[in-house]
Amino acid sequence: MTVSDLPALNATLNATAAVLLAIGWMLIRRGRIAQHRAVMIAAFCTSVLFLISYLTYHAQMGSKHFPGTGNIRIVYFTILLTHTVLAATIVPLVLITLSRGLRRNDARHRAIARWTMPLWMYVSVTGVIVYLMLYRLY
Repeated sequence: MTVSDLPALNATLNATAAVLLAIGWMLIRRGRIAQHRAVMIAAFCTSVLFLISYLTYHAQMGSKHFPGTGNIRIVYFTILLTHTVLAATIVPLVLITLSRGLRRNDARHRAIARWTMPLWMYVSVTGVIVYLMLYRLY
């Protein structure tokens, strides 16, 4: 694996995180707390691996410019902007949510998780979309 392979790895890690988030949500809806905890820790670790890989790639390769033209540029940059802003926002939310969950501060965990889960899912899914648009479609 080379540095140029990292965007594909990043998309895979984002997709994996999204699947784990969906599984974690289903587990907690069914009251399976121990399994929910394990899956959410796995989602967190997957996202940490993504962040390490993402920072490594951009430190060595810089940014890639979007080559698409016309209306697709508006679509791409709208997705990229919302993804980027929410990606920065989600980091402290995930850390707080995870901390509250691990300490079994259930009421406070639940209160913030209602916001964290959909935002984290959005960031994970749009990360894959940005990859596809930037590296595969255009």
